[in-house]
Amino acid sequence: MSVTLEIPDEVSQAMRVPPPELEARLRLELTVALYAQQVLSLGKAAQLAGLSRFEMNSVLARRSVPMHYSAQELAEDLAYARSC
Repeated sequence: MSVTLEIPDEVSQAMRVPPPELEARLRLELTVALYAQQVLSLGKAAQLAGLSRFEMNSVLARRSVPMHYSAQELAEDLAYARSC
């Protein structure tokens, strides 16, 4: 699935994010917000952000976003650990 977001020039300039970094930054901000709202699991947030689970976990920790650890996430993490 592909989603396109149009941002007015004055808004993108006010964000003070270099244009080459804008898409990745917006993607990361979206994943952090969706994870914090319990819309995405850690694994899916990491996938959407283009990060490893470890990297995503570090981003969330730096931003003091509480971990949401469900039984399903535990099962996913165990399956991942066993596959390594």
